[in-house]
Amino acid sequence: MPLKQDAKIIIIDDMQTMRKIIKNMLLKMGHKNLEEADDGIPGWEMIQNAHESGKPYDLIISDWNMPGMTGIDLLKKIRSTDAYKKMPFLMVTAEAEQQNVIIAVKAGVSNFIVKPFSAVQLQDKIDKIFK
Repeated sequence: MPLKQDAKIIIIDDMQTMRKIIKNMLLKMGHKNLEEADDGIPGWEMIQNAHESGKPYDLIISDWNMPGMTGIDLLKKIRSTDAYKKMPFLMVTAEAEQQNVIIAVKAGVSNFIVKPFSAVQLQDKIDKIFK
């Protein structure tokens, strides 16, 4: 089942430019329920608050490298919390190193995408998560 247009998506990246690029791609795909966090720490708080309010995120798109809490640490935290264990998680990374891919897969990532990427590639990765 594809990701619905009204899906609630959080974009977590310490670089505002990257958040804006991803947000614009998602907007062009028809997604409008988008929220942003500039690091894994506020991102984690937003994920918890959204869940507690009864409106959890349908997808997390997170950068790997962030100063406060990395994407991989956020992923591990999410996968070790029963309430969020199955939450779709797309990891964004600048490094396509095999070792990083293995680490992310072992941590339970839903899919990952390597920068730079196009809107078509992003849509493809999202579609694969929701198939």
